[in-house]
Amino acid sequence: VAARALFGSCLYVLEHVLPRYGVIVTFVDGTDLEQWRTAITADTRAVFFESISNPALEVINIKAVSDLAHEVGALVVVDNVFATPVFSRAVEQGADLIIYSTTKHVDGQGRTLGGVILGSTALIRETVEPYMKHTGGSMSPFTAWMMVKSLETIDLRVRAQTATALALAEALADHPKLHRMIYPGHCSHPQHALVKQQMGEGGTVLSIDVAGGQEATFKFLNALQIVIISNNLGDAKSIATHPATTTHQRLPEAQKTILGITPGLVRLSIGLEDQADLIADFHQALASC
Repeated sequence: VAARALFGSCLYVLEHVLPRYGVIVTFVDGTDLEQWRTAITADTRAVFFESISNPALEVINIKAVSDLAHEVGALVVVDNVFATPVFSRAVEQGADLIIYSTTKHVDGQGRTLGGVILGSTALIRETVEPYMKHTGGSMSPFTAWMMVKSLETIDLRVRAQTATALALAEALADHPKLHRMIYPGHCSHPQHALVKQQMGEGGTVLSIDVAGGQEATFKFLNALQIVIISNNLGDAKSIATHPATTTHQRLPEAQKTILGITPGLVRLSIGLEDQADLIADFHQALASC
């Protein structure tokens, strides 16, 4: 059983790859506990979700879903990238396996690619290590060294980025050129109370929906001077991504609508630039569209 709001490539694997191996995947609205309760049965072997979804930033109640899964003996697998290891201890809330793309906040400077799967020693040795040994998944020593060095500063970086993300969210919350601003750490977020309870802070990513559709959105993106356009996140540089034409471009339009991925939606990964400079860049770019 998986939350419907996922990264585009994850959706593809769940919808098209796993069924080839006899795995049946049921999708639910990750924010609706009753849908989880109905979908999780005695046949369920695992549940999978992003603790904060990409790019609509829906927040999943890790403990509540984990409790439901564990009642039938299912594993709980959580993609915790947006929540970051700085703010979220998913294992303490019931997750069995936690996934991080270390390309994002762990590296933090867009230099290299990697990922980690975290869990109990017994579970990792039983389920993860044998698979990796026989399929060849292995991080190079140099990449591992860079990741370990980056961990020395991850707390400082992520907390600074989060402070700027909140400042930007407050600056853009009522902007006339935006249909909506989505940030888990802002009081306007529908699950703000859960965010405060589960993470304490809202993280480094926010999304905005630019009025005027794709044409106006592209004008906005092209007018940005400090922020770069890329598909990455968690970098020291602030990054803007247009999900409808990049990370989720292959999804049918109806599915994009369900997931809140409109032509005007822009995912913003906030970096380490000066707050005032960054906010000014967004204001001038929005004025241009």
